[in-house]
Amino acid sequence: MLIAFFCCQCAFAQKAAFRPDHASVRIPATISFRNESKGADRYEWSFGDGAQSTEVSPSHLYLKSGRYVVILKAFKGKKMKQVQHEIDVLPPEGCVVSIETPMGTMVAKLYDQTPKHRDNFFKLVEEGFFDDLLFHRVISGFMIQGGDPNSRGADKSKMLGGGGPGYTVPAEFNPALIHKKGALAAARTGDQVNPKKESSGSQFYIVQGNVQSDQSLTQNEERKGIRYNAEQRAAYQSLGGTPFLDMDYTVFGEVVYGLEVIDKIAATKTERGDRPAADVTMKIRAVH
Repeated sequence: MLIAFFCCQCAFAQKAAFRPDHASVRIPATISFRNESKGADRYEWSFGDGAQSTEVSPSHLYLKSGRYVVILKAFKGKKMKQVQHEIDVLPPEGCVVSIETPMGTMVAKLYDQTPKHRDNFFKLVEEGFFDDLLFHRVISGFMIQGGDPNSRGADKSKMLGGGGPGYTVPAEFNPALIHKKGALAAARTGDQVNPKKESSGSQFYIVQGNVQSDQSLTQNEERKGIRYNAEQRAAYQSLGGTPFLDMDYTVFGEVVYGLEVIDKIAATKTERGDRPAADVTMKIRAVH
């Protein structure tokens, strides 16, 4: 009887254990945590950056470099076991920003091939220029646009899209940088008043677009006198995009995390001027 009782106790022994899929990552990066605990009925996670979760085996996006202590608490009734692991999160390579919206967070990298746009956008981000501005123009199957300083707290009757910081940025067209889904590009005024196709100093758009056929891409090549390589064709045919804008608007970055957020914003109900019926605000932060 003593042996049987001891074995029963072992079978229900409580244990807290987990394993991260990476011990060291470079941001932006999502780490998945595999829960290997036993004998517990609920869990509390602390990821070391202020975020928490009660999922069994969660994933977490890190947007700031540093060494984080991830703690798992495994509960069984009033009993609790705790275990922790350290995670090293390294700084990003190049310029990276997070774009926070009510519908989720996107992370975008800025291209080194467009240094004027990269430096200008990053400067505005660090000044807090974009805080609480709106995605004021949203067209499903096309793009989401924001960056007009006049949109902050704007009344529904106000026409938006004409504001900026008071300067433009010279065009930086590059055939290697295309309008695939997630492309971050600069808005601008039309060719008749802007023959040099200079970009707005602050207004930008993020491409949603549509999946392209091989034929449509070939037609766009002939129309514009450009050539897409195999990788670019694959991106347009799998992710989608707006190739008709290539070499007419400067693409200066791309969303590397949160493509689904573009779809959520693009699906929102819009009113006059393609403005969302419910304001979609933004906060853009430098990721270090």
